[in-house]
Amino acid sequence: MATKTISDIDVAGKRVLMRVDFNVPLADGKVTNDKRIVAALPSINKVLEANGSLILMSHLGRPKGQVNPDFSLAPVAARLSELLGREVKMGPSQIAGPETAAMVGGLKGGDVLLLENVRFDPREKSKDVGEVEAFGAELALLGEVYVNDAFGTCHRNHASMWGAPKSVQAAGGPAVAGFLVEKEIKYLAEAVAEPARPFTAILGGAKVSDKIKLVSTLLDKVDKIIIGGGMAFTLLKSQGAEIGSSLLEEDQVEPMKELLARAGDKIVLPCDHVCTDDFANGAAIPNDGVNIPAGLMGLDIGPKSIEAFSAIITASKTVIWNGPMGVFEKPAFATGTESIAKAVADATDAGAVSVIGGGDSAAAVDQMGLADRMTHVSTGGGASLTYLEGKPMGPIEVLDQK
Repeated sequence: MATKTISDIDVAGKRVLMRVDFNVPLADGKVTNDKRIVAALPSINKVLEANGSLILMSHLGRPKGQVNPDFSLAPVAARLSELLGREVKMGPSQIAGPETAAMVGGLKGGDVLLLENVRFDPREKSKDVGEVEAFGAELALLGEVYVNDAFGTCHRNHASMWGAPKSVQAAGGPAVAGFLVEKEIKYLAEAVAEPARPFTAILGGAKVSDKIKLVSTLLDKVDKIIIGGGMAFTLLKSQGAEIGSSLLEEDQVEPMKELLARAGDKIVLPCDHVCTDDFANGAAIPNDGVNIPAGLMGLDIGPKSIEAFSAIITASKTVIWNGPMGVFEKPAFATGTESIAKAVADATDAGAVSVIGGGDSAAAVDQMGLADRMTHVSTGGGASLTYLEGKPMGPIEVLDQK
């Protein structure tokens, strides 16, 4: 079984309801980074080239179920108009009300309407399934075909992601994946299911509790798991290392002992660190060794760890990376993440398949100008994590299968 995509259906002359991820940064009423908009263009153009009419929907920020002009998608409509070279009409604040229905009724082939922020309606992400389904049904009335091209939200059973496709299907219409979601599934699934070996996973970030399920899942599939970032200190503590005032999840120390025993030599942890004595504005203090003295906290991996990790990565044929090696937002503690990004890029240049799992890892490779040297950079941090863990993803599972 495989998910049907926009390539499998006829969109010619159809009203296509497409969920996209236009959750982009804004400043002074303008889009400051349009990468997510550009990423949706292949699916958008597929509909427009077939003379279909397009109703786009997305969320933006966290307006908490209320109409808030600060989170309006109007600047996105303006930028998309520039990218497409045609007008993108903007929907009213009542997302699926009579005014929107009238605008949809007036659409001709090749027209584009962007609905206002779906999170202006509290039912979009309600915990009440009935409310989610009701709003989804209202959205579904706007289109004959549903396309999901918003991978970054595919781990959330929201109305526009899960309720709407179910209602389109109930009315006899297709609900399929767009090109972006198709690409995400392909790379994430293939990287884990059929990896070229050696297969290395690199995991970072603050809390090991956030990724314990992923670590456990990957242990049976990978050859090595490199762990850095704040989550490494709980694992080091479970091995008996001194970690100073570094980030620690006390309740995870005992579970990590069991995990490390099961992992054998598969899990590789930092052997030195870059520390500080003041998180807010402290200078970098090198720490040559695995133990960190009292009063210091580790905020990055050290040069010996970089060398050891890079050697493993360079020898790999498949690499998955999710989470930074330190507090890379602060230049003094960015060297570890930057070095690992460079090692992954070099491995990719040498023929490895590299999948960057969204979120901070994607931001890091983008910031360094290395994104084009990776095989695939995911558009969804939380969603890619959920997919790799093998957890259910309702918005993908609800789509038509072939």
